[in-house]
Amino acid sequence: MSVALLALTLASLTAPAVGPAVGPGHLAAVPSNGRDLDSLTTAIARRLRCPVCRQLSVEDSPSELAREVKGVIRSRLERGETEAEVVAYFVSKYGEWILLEPPKKGFNLLVWLVPVLGLLVGGGALGLAFRRWLRAGATAEPGAGAADPQR
Repeated sequence: MSVALLALTLASLTAPAVGPAVGPGHLAAVPSNGRDLDSLTTAIARRLRCPVCRQLSVEDSPSELAREVKGVIRSRLERGETEAEVVAYFVSKYGEWILLEPPKKGFNLLVWLVPVLGLLVGGGALGLAFRRWLRAGATAEPGAGAADPQR
């Protein structure tokens, strides 16, 4: 009994030392079944622009190159790469334009901020104009428009 207890203790002490050698990102990157791999491939393909169609994602494009890109995505995921590593591979190969959504940092942050700022400024200007219009109507003489001097 004490030999079994000693073996169990040694196994439990050495297991954590062996596990982290692989790396935490690679263990979670490999989907457990084909359906998870397909859904992750689809999710990444929806984030990438088709190099041929340019206005469509790799997922939505009917081109042969888009099918090849999906195959590359799937094979990289099968090798254990994370989603971020796969996307980084395509960005290094094609540049940031391959991303359908520009990253929210640096100069690209303007793409996200300018429309919001435009709506705020436009809404504020419209509110001020409406307020002035209401004040102008309230300060006008009540009977001034009723009597027309040309009649």
